[in-house]
Amino acid sequence: MTETPISQGLFSKIFSTIKQAVKGDETFDFTSGSIKKAVILLAIPMVLEMLMESVFALVDLYFVGHLEHSSYAIQTVGLTESVITIIYSLAIGISMAATAVVARRIGEKDPVAAAKAGMQAIVIAVTINTVISILGFIFAKEILLLMGSSEEAAAYGVNFTRIMMGGSLCIMLLFLINGIFRGAGNAAIAMKSLWIANICNIILCPILINGFGPIPAFGLTGAAIATTTGRSLGVVYQLYHLFRGKGILKIIPSYFIPDVEQIKALVKIAAPGVLQFVIASCSWIFLAQLVATTGGDHGSAGYQTALRIMMFFILPAWGLSNAAATLVGQNLGAKQVERAEKSVLTTAKYNVIFMVTITVVTFLFANYIIGFFTNDIQVKDIAVEALHIICLGYVFYGIGMVLINTFNGAGDTLTPTWVNFFGFWLFQIPLAYLLAKYYQMGPTGVFIAIPVSETAITIASIILYKKGRWKRIEV
Repeated sequence: MTETPISQGLFSKIFSTIKQAVKGDETFDFTSGSIKKAVILLAIPMVLEMLMESVFALVDLYFVGHLEHSSYAIQTVGLTESVITIIYSLAIGISMAATAVVARRIGEKDPVAAAKAGMQAIVIAVTINTVISILGFIFAKEILLLMGSSEEAAAYGVNFTRIMMGGSLCIMLLFLINGIFRGAGNAAIAMKSLWIANICNIILCPILINGFGPIPAFGLTGAAIATTTGRSLGVVYQLYHLFRGKGILKIIPSYFIPDVEQIKALVKIAAPGVLQFVIASCSWIFLAQLVATTGGDHGSAGYQTALRIMMFFILPAWGLSNAAATLVGQNLGAKQVERAEKSVLTTAKYNVIFMVTITVVTFLFANYIIGFFTNDIQVKDIAVEALHIICLGYVFYGIGMVLINTFNGAGDTLTPTWVNFFGFWLFQIPLAYLLAKYYQMGPTGVFIAIPVSETAITIASIILYKKGRWKRIEV
């Protein structure tokens, strides 16, 4: 007789927590109360946020994968995204510094200092990305050729690359401002900004690629226009909530006046953070180029298709692991080291459960998933092989993500930078080259090198986490 009321009470409590997470609640104190609830409140919107980010690539992939010259189109999207990962690296590195400092100040109950730090991070990002956007727009074709694209594919996709590189400031701001909101504990705003950006992209992609009524068909170029427009609207939404002054962070114009000391403090944290992701990004760029030169246009297109699918599953796990960064930052700020450690373990457990599930789904249904995005048999066969091999390392990716975010959330961005340097440049790249070229395995050798190196990186991260340097970092 008592089971029904208890079950109803439990269901009501779970539903209330989910609703609170999606709606956003800046009144919740992440330095006290249930750690499980804290992880859930942060993880749900962060997972949905990253899921929305991954949808960008899949929407573009689906529509361009059905164009007449699909192998050229898929290759262009993939190679451009590979280069844009450098911008992602800058954006993530700076946003990690912003998240760490904002979270620490919030944990110290100093929202004014948190707001000032966030705005100085925006000043840094805009300054850097303006230069990158201009250079990317001017040298778009040269970038594609350098990445291993054929002359025909580069000529076909140059306008796509120009628009994506020219509008990359939106990518930078989208990541950075979301990092500021996450540091403040309001992951729901970050999630909703990606919803808006994606809904716009999903609506505009088919219209601008294939044409609709008086709107002409722009083909591959239409995908770039749609994506850039969607991200721009997401940034507008972020800025609206940043400046309306109803949250923890109260922004005033004077916070944008460059503060040399604050900028130095942010750069000290951001520089290794940027470097750690640039190291990883350059490794992925090298792998993309290696596949393109050993597997041709179809090999490159297949690999890029598999990567887009992989990122669709990996980014939500990254979102979940972001909860560790906020919880570690705020709890270290509140001088609660033990609670920070428990938050890491709880987040890691949830991420492992998620990644085990994704591994099974990806391995069993790779053929059907890939078939949805391309009708080119050669591209499909290579993509399925890549996905089957890469997914074997998913569980290790999941654990590694939590540990990387733990270090970064504590402001210890140097540790994962060294891990990435040794793991990617001194292990993954030589291994991929050895297998692909020396043992003449071609793209398959590259696919094998990915999960092997990611597993090694995770093991190294576990060892360094247990040493505890991250607990003693001051930001």
